[in-house]
Amino acid sequence: MSAPVRVGTDAPARGWGETNSWDQPSWTVAELERAKAGRTVSVVLPALNEEKTVGAVVDTIHPLLGGLVDELIVLDSGSTDATAERARAAGAQVLTREEAVPGIDPVPGKGEVLWRSLAATTGDLIVFVDSDLIKPDPAFVPKLLGPLLLGDGVHLVKGYYRRPLRVSGTEDANGGGRVTELVARPLLAALRPELTCVLQPLGGEYAGTRELLTAVPFAPSYGVEIGLLLDTYDRLGLGAIAQVNLGVRKHRNRPLADLGLMSRQIIGTMLRRCGIPDSGAPLTQFLVDG
Repeated sequence: MSAPVRVGTDAPARGWGETNSWDQPSWTVAELERAKAGRTVSVVLPALNEEKTVGAVVDTIHPLLGGLVDELIVLDSGSTDATAERARAAGAQVLTREEAVPGIDPVPGKGEVLWRSLAATTGDLIVFVDSDLIKPDPAFVPKLLGPLLLGDGVHLVKGYYRRPLRVSGTEDANGGGRVTELVARPLLAALRPELTCVLQPLGGEYAGTRELLTAVPFAPSYGVEIGLLLDTYDRLGLGAIAQVNLGVRKHRNRPLADLGLMSRQIIGTMLRRCGIPDSGAPLTQFLVDG
């Protein structure tokens, strides 16, 4: 394995960074295939109106089918555009929320879709990849699987990356991940400082064992990623978590109003997971009209 990235300043974080964090992972697809040892891998792309990008994301993963990857599923959460058609054309199996778990009415939110994916897949290891990525690296899935297949005791692998921000035709190379830097990481520093070594706690590219994912609750909204991270830490400790550098992640940047609602959901999940009462009140936003 390649030399891990150094993260954190306290002794536990430094030790974790030396054993569970990879800046330049060197494992190959062939090496990972040999390490499967009978284990199966499912890749899940949650999707809602992502016709412009979902096909290209599937294209980067489809060549792994039949080898490293055993299932490639796009779980559509009610798209009204051509998301399903584009995903099928690229070679993915497409399921609706209702098909994944019949008989239970869908609840809006990303977390509920990811929860349903557990019933729709059979893999011992499950990789989640967002479907709004722009020019994703085909190495995303192999990189995320490395610590699970080659290591021991790891149950959750988070991707980290540089996140550009595109605004009005210009790009800030390091300006993305606004909710991560302004909400999630400061709150982790206050409530779970041991997890500040996880560089992208909200990232949508991560992998986990079915053993873990079927044992923890899924927050129904954008709190799903931070909820899974906190639950994994509380149940299994920092050693069960790893992170891998995925390079650069580009996606559709959302307007500030959307990020406010997302932040409210994330804060609510963090408070509840940390045993702090949350009012449950919705966010009131004051938007400029005209």
